[in-house]
Amino acid sequence: MTNIPRRTLGRTGVEVTTLGFGAMELRNAPRGPELTDETAQQVLNAVLDAGINFIDTSPDYGMSEEYIGRYISHRRNEYFLASKAGCAAEEFATGAPNEHIFTAANVRAAVEQSLRRMKTDYLDLVQFHQSPSREVMEREGALSELQALQREGKVRFLGMSGTVPEIREQIAMGVFDEFQIPYSIIQREHEAIIAEASAAGAGIAIRGGAARGLPTDWENRWYYMIPGENAKDRWEQGKLDELLDGMSRIEFTLRFTLSNPDLDTTIVGTKDLGHLASNIALAEKGPLPDDVVAEVKRRLDATESRPL
Repeated sequence: MTNIPRRTLGRTGVEVTTLGFGAMELRNAPRGPELTDETAQQVLNAVLDAGINFIDTSPDYGMSEEYIGRYISHRRNEYFLASKAGCAAEEFATGAPNEHIFTAANVRAAVEQSLRRMKTDYLDLVQFHQSPSREVMEREGALSELQALQREGKVRFLGMSGTVPEIREQIAMGVFDEFQIPYSIIQREHEAIIAEASAAGAGIAIRGGAARGLPTDWENRWYYMIPGENAKDRWEQGKLDELLDGMSRIEFTLRFTLSNPDLDTTIVGTKDLGHLASNIALAEKGPLPDDVVAEVKRRLDATESRPL
């Protein structure tokens, strides 16, 4: 067991580790790189053995939910399980890439399938995927059906995987207990809205907090909402290497994210046990010093437009 700090996930009252685990990396072929069953089993159990208690997945993530059910469902009381809504359930899928269907029937079918795959009677958190607007969630009963599943005890808390511009409307609705929001040292566009969501009482889960490894691999083009070359420009224009003080770029990046006082957990995924151990060690170090965080923001604000 490690000493990863914990914070309370907004009004849920649940204490979660500041380092969460993103199970997308366990999706396996054809949704992702090939992965052996043995590796999936080792990684998931190592996550729990380290004391990480927030696991984020989705029906979209290939074999991820199947692996969770197969290899750690017997340890269900050790983790807070978050999945997604809006992803196409098997009977509604057309084969279109990244397909999402915001209807009552699809939401219920997808949740029921997630429960079966992960061998659990309840999901701690279900988050609408792809930041749908209020009109989209209400048009064919997607939101009301998720609330019905909550009343039935199959879902404990409602969340939103949100981005601007829809997220301000989503916060104002007052129905979401948690928001999953992209944020990192090179993607600060949601910094102000994170504070707004937290002030409204919602828990905050950050995705992309380790910048998907970009600070150590600028050629990595697969990154949510920000091209790799723009990330490199932001880093270099801010002369952030001058502030590392012996840290690696990835340590600096992750610990900067953890320095956000409104963050409750940051979701970092991996299928490599060595990377997992490294992430845990960095999370145990906690936030960067306040003066370093202030200097990072000063430099970045001087070289780019102010965050939204």
